[in-house]
Amino acid sequence: MTLRTLGQSDLKITPIGIGAWAIGGGKWEFAWGAQDDKESIAAIQAGLDCGVNWIDTAAVYGLGHSETVVGQAIKRLRPRPYVFTKCSLVWDESGNISHNLQAASIRREAEASLKRLRIDAIDLYQIHWPAWHGGPEGRSPGSVEEAVGALAKLKAEGKIRNIGVSNFDAQQMQRALNVTSITSLQPPYSLLATDVESSILPFAVEHGIGVIVYSPMASGLLTGAMTRERIAALPEDDWRKKSPNFKEPLLSRNLRLVDTLRSIGRRRQATPGEVAIAWTLWNPAVTGAIVGVRSAQQVSGIVGAADVKLTAGDMQEIEHGLAQQAA
Repeated sequence: MTLRTLGQSDLKITPIGIGAWAIGGGKWEFAWGAQDDKESIAAIQAGLDCGVNWIDTAAVYGLGHSETVVGQAIKRLRPRPYVFTKCSLVWDESGNISHNLQAASIRREAEASLKRLRIDAIDLYQIHWPAWHGGPEGRSPGSVEEAVGALAKLKAEGKIRNIGVSNFDAQQMQRALNVTSITSLQPPYSLLATDVESSILPFAVEHGIGVIVYSPMASGLLTGAMTRERIAALPEDDWRKKSPNFKEPLLSRNLRLVDTLRSIGRRRQATPGEVAIAWTLWNPAVTGAIVGVRSAQQVSGIVGAADVKLTAGDMQEIEHGLAQQAA
């Protein structure tokens, strides 16, 4: 795969990265249901074998379990892939998740992540959320400025190599930049989530901030493998059962959009999911896309997105499909 420079850093990343949210397993607030660790490790290895050179995880995924699995998967790899993870979401002994931007908490998280991942330094350490559960800032201890300052100190100590932010808007990114430089932004971006196009992506471009988008296939909905029957059979601890995109009236519209992606994919020898990912990579603001994998078999229908060359006609067809969906 052609490598792309992430922001103004020295990280040269593949257009596709391995997402490790679902491999955190089940029985936590934002789980995807039960997951077999051996399958997770096989999925990671399959992605790396296809040339992917970075993995994105977070401390909160599976309440530390995702990082542990990633650490197991890469422990003997030399050279190892880049490892990106996130902080600011913490949990208690009962698994209750809360938000903390205090410097001392950020440092504790970093130290714990390094141990779980079995690495000496985190290649990209990201503040997961500037505020939590859609609420205003001020409900959580600390501030964006305090958290970014803590990351700057960790970088100076060599424990992290680059500073990133996730789910930040333009104003919050500016506040971070007032403290120190940031390498990247991680926003949600897909055919079903385009809000970041108005001000957030332009801000990133203007300030030389790299962008790695998450959920480019809308949490599996645009893969082409998702059916009403499969959605109905999702386990109760799969957060997608509560998502409006997986329920009517949006579900029928979304599945019609998948039909459009499937039609384009036939011409490009690609899966609907690969077309959906390629659509996000078409945007010049986007450096890479995080793609979640749960089995080695899933990888083959995903990594080809890096080589899908959508034409202007393809993009128009997708836009037409989006317009029909909105109608």
